Amino acid sequence: MSPVQKAGLYYPNKFGLITIKSLEEVMGKNGLNAILNLAGMNNYIDNYPADNLDKGFDFGELSAMGTALEEMYGPRGGRGLALRAGRATFSDALKNFGALAGAADLAFVVLPLQAKLKIGIPAVAKIFSQLSDQHSTVEEKDTEFIYTIHKCPCCWGRKNADKPVCYLATGLLQEALKWVSGGNEFRVNESKCVAVGDAVCEFVIQKEPIA
Repeated sequence: MSPVQKAGLYYPNKFGLITIKSLEEVMGKNGLNAILNLAGMNNYIDNYPADNLDKGFDFGELSAMGTALEEMYGPRGGRGLALRAGRATFSDALKNFGALAGAADLAFVVLPLQAKLKIGIPAVAKIFSQLSDQHSTVEEKDTEFIYTIHKCPCCWGRKNADKPVCYLATGLLQEALKWVSGGNEFRVNESKCVAVGDAVCEFVIQKEPIA
């Protein structure tokens, strides 16, 4: 167990708290403690991050948790758990943040699907850019949106991966899209990842929902 490679870039404590609690929800208390131990984060066992928006949860800690999931459950098992934790992270809390709170308003609900995506996806990016050191941008193409994370916490400090590893972010985006769209599922594929040597982490979101 090596100490976490700190980034000096932060999520709000609340994001760290939500992620840790969503992992506990998915794998139980003992499973979570085993992951925290393996990640070099035993300081968080029974001592979760504070429920506030102070920037205190280091990107390196999120990355270490993802690495520990893969080590303990293998690439496929770790991926499934990270996707579920990402989805839980969005549904437990992020949808209540100001930039997205309006998505429940009737005026938003009656918009056509593509208009919802056009407004909702940048709103998700804006939450991260405003509340954390994760700068995210969105570009619209003909059939897809490109969601780019500059300085990604999910793979901070990782190198030599043979394929993209930011499943937590993928799960979070999947759940965000489901919520913004009023219940549709969308294909989200990570096409670039810093862990494989790319300059940024990039996610391709198909505009058409999965039938």
